Amino acid sequence: MNSKTPILICLAVVLLLAANGCKAEDSNEAAVTEAVHAAESWLRIVDSGEYGKSWDQSAELFRNAVSQAEWEQSLDAARRPFGELASRKLKSTRFATSLPGAPDGEYVVIQFEASFENKRTSVETVTPMRDKDGQWRVSGYYIK
Repeated sequence: MNSKTPILICLAVVLLLAANGCKAEDSNEAAVTEAVHAAESWLRIVDSGEYGKSWDQSAELFRNAVSQAEWEQSLDAARRPFGELASRKLKSTRFATSLPGAPDGEYVVIQFEASFENKRTSVETVTPMRDKDGQWRVSGYYIK
């Protein structure tokens, strides 16, 4: 064994660990991408005023927590004063497996910078989760 062998072995171990770390990161990255697409699709439904349809397409956890009528009423009260959407831009994403007040699972907390007809600057927080069937669906929405 020459003097370079231990260095090469250490380098191989580091590369192996880095590759495994990248695989985990890649899977989170793919999950985040899927969740953002689900959130954007869901937001288009909300933007069109189809609040009942947005409830239908929400996560099971969400639908069990709030009735469709309650959702339609609260969303209308929250969004109507803002007027029509002018623009929306992805601000941040955070993958999580645990969130306060929610069962463990896969979640992505997404924030969008949004501008509306009557509210120039706002932040929408949309939280898709991986539902029991493997699909990403919105489990929470907050606008301020």
